Amino acid sequence: MDRILKKLPYFVDQIKGAKETVISNIVLIGQTPAPTFHENGRVDIFLERLSSAQADQCTTDDDNNPVGIIKGTAGGRKAPIFTLAHLDTTFGFDVDHNYTIRKNSITGPGIMDNSVSIGVLASLPFLLRKLGLTFESDIVIAGVRESIGQGNLKGMRHLINKWEGPIRGGVILEGEKLGRLNYYSEGIIRGEVICAISTTDQLTYRYKPNAILILNEVINEILKMRLPHRPRSRVIIGKISGGIKHGQIAMDARLGFEIQSDSDEMVRQIFEEIQDIVDGIGHEHSVDLKLNIISNQNASTLKYSHPLVKNTVAIMKRLGLKPVSESSTSELSIFLSKKIPAVTLGLTSGKNSHLETATIKIEPLFMGIAQVLGVLMAIDSGVCDES
Repeated sequence: MDRILKKLPYFVDQIKGAKETVISNIVLIGQTPAPTFHENGRVDIFLERLSSAQADQCTTDDDNNPVGIIKGTAGGRKAPIFTLAHLDTTFGFDVDHNYTIRKNSITGPGIMDNSVSIGVLASLPFLLRKLGLTFESDIVIAGVRESIGQGNLKGMRHLINKWEGPIRGGVILEGEKLGRLNYYSEGIIRGEVICAISTTDQLTYRYKPNAILILNEVINEILKMRLPHRPRSRVIIGKISGGIKHGQIAMDARLGFEIQSDSDEMVRQIFEEIQDIVDGIGHEHSVDLKLNIISNQNASTLKYSHPLVKNTVAIMKRLGLKPVSESSTSELSIFLSKKIPAVTLGLTSGKNSHLETATIKIEPLFMGIAQVLGVLMAIDSGVCDES
């Protein structure tokens, strides 16, 4: 491990020398819209950039996830190492995706979540050649589709479920934030309550209901729920929308929430209780009140004492970074649920992550990429090879 740590400052300097290549890939890919379920244009350009960077293989799986492979020296005798990021963003084709490049920043929709990561992945074959790095394991570079929101990590689930043979370890890339180190995932159900008031004459209401006020009752009942401190559990009310104008009673409204817990069983129990709340209020007010699941993930974790986590911390500290750990809602949960050691890393710093004016800083990105290379080398050296 000392050998890897000593090389990290050198990596940073060399990656700076490849600045134009990295930025070109980030911008070319990022300016290609990729809303969830409509990522095919980005799939094509990602594969084209991987091929230009001279990946040994470029293909798609049968769910159209683009995959590049850098062949290892062990000739397949070692299980592959995966590094990946999600392709999709929250911005549709109607949004202007032209990026603005300044001396130390890039601004544009989706740049932070998660176009910068896809651009870095497309640059990896070039960077490894530039640094003269080889690995015993094959390095599998993947962009996964249909991750965000209702995508529910579909591309990631398919890629891992259909992969033949063992996987040595995984590194997931996220744009935000440099210093991020995720090695555990809480159990989660992300849901939506939809209230629709009938506009036909078939229903006669004692009092004309207001969809927003009905959802407010749902919120009040959720806030009354007694949630345990162990296992740690909470319900986050994240979104509410509805109505047409100020002086008209809202006939429809939506409430978005997320259940989080260290226990999958507790997540299910809380969801069932919210279902009872929704059913009861809907019946009481004679309105169409529905509860839908948007996405979900299982609770899973590596221990802090796991060699992958400990060595990742050492790599980050060698680069002058302070590791910050919290639960991840990324593709990490899929790796860990399959007993595959993996971590999620942030690549750079920035602002306005989920806005059209999202901005990344360029200078910290070189350290972000260097940490990824260090972790890949650590995995290849055997830190995930538990008996």
